[in-house]
Amino acid sequence: MPIRIPDALPATAALESENIFVMTEHRAMHQDIRPLRVLLLNLMPTKITTETQILRRLSNTPIQVEVELLQTASHDAKNTAAEHLEAFYTTFDEVRDEHFDGLIITGAPVEKLDFEEVDYWPELCEIMEWSKTHVHSTLHICWGAQAGIYHHYEVPKHALPEKMFGVFPHEVVKRTSPLVRGFDDEFFAPHSRFTEVRAADIEAHPELELIAVSDEAGVYVAKSIDSQNFFVFGHPEYDRETLKAEYDRDVARGMAMALPAHYYPDDDPAREPAATWFSHAQLLYTNWLNYYVYQTTPYDISRAGERAGEEGASR
Repeated sequence: MPIRIPDALPATAALESENIFVMTEHRAMHQDIRPLRVLLLNLMPTKITTETQILRRLSNTPIQVEVELLQTASHDAKNTAAEHLEAFYTTFDEVRDEHFDGLIITGAPVEKLDFEEVDYWPELCEIMEWSKTHVHSTLHICWGAQAGIYHHYEVPKHALPEKMFGVFPHEVVKRTSPLVRGFDDEFFAPHSRFTEVRAADIEAHPELELIAVSDEAGVYVAKSIDSQNFFVFGHPEYDRETLKAEYDRDVARGMAMALPAHYYPDDDPAREPAATWFSHAQLLYTNWLNYYVYQTTPYDISRAGERAGEEGASR
């Protein structure tokens, strides 16, 4: 089923070239249905790349999805053209009185900083508090997951001795969760981070549960018992070349970087990286949208957030 995004958004042409059904604004206006409203808070510096990656994952959904792009007003984005931000992005002040079926909070390259040192931390906290009463279910990614689980449940992050960088094998630890329905016994996912959240801290919290972990990479997916908050500590949205681009960038800067683990065939950076995570990544986004947003969100969008996730509790 289609996603509904502005016709002129760069992602539109990219997704259509991949044979992904992107609904035009004109056609969407003539459908007599209520689309799912999903707000994407994009904290990544390469916003066009990230928005395209996530919109690709949202494309295989049970109903029309209307995506609105959100940026922080308290941070000056230097890597995306101001014209793009002005044309396609909104700010929190413009949506604070609205309600959404889903919210996605991306990662950001700030994990070496304490949360309180990030310049937009107060604004992000305000958005996360607002989500409790205005959003049915929120999906947090990588640093966004670390920030969300810290803000909502006081679970800390911990520095790693070296960057967790590569594509790692994982296993599901709660097979009854609809979030991982259809996952293989072993599945792969990319990670790119300098900090971690520990499984023991999540298991000790009565409002949280582990869903998937990795012997090498640690916690991958956790969620709140009430299904209002989901935390994915890797980057399932990454393209085939994303880790390569990060590696090449850091090598060009003179940084001593290890090769991304389990990524290049025979660890040869001259060879094309193997994409081993696309199927699970699509399932993860589709399952979240289907089981935790579409099937439980109120039809009256103004009620989104009243008791978000109640029907999905303990699943």
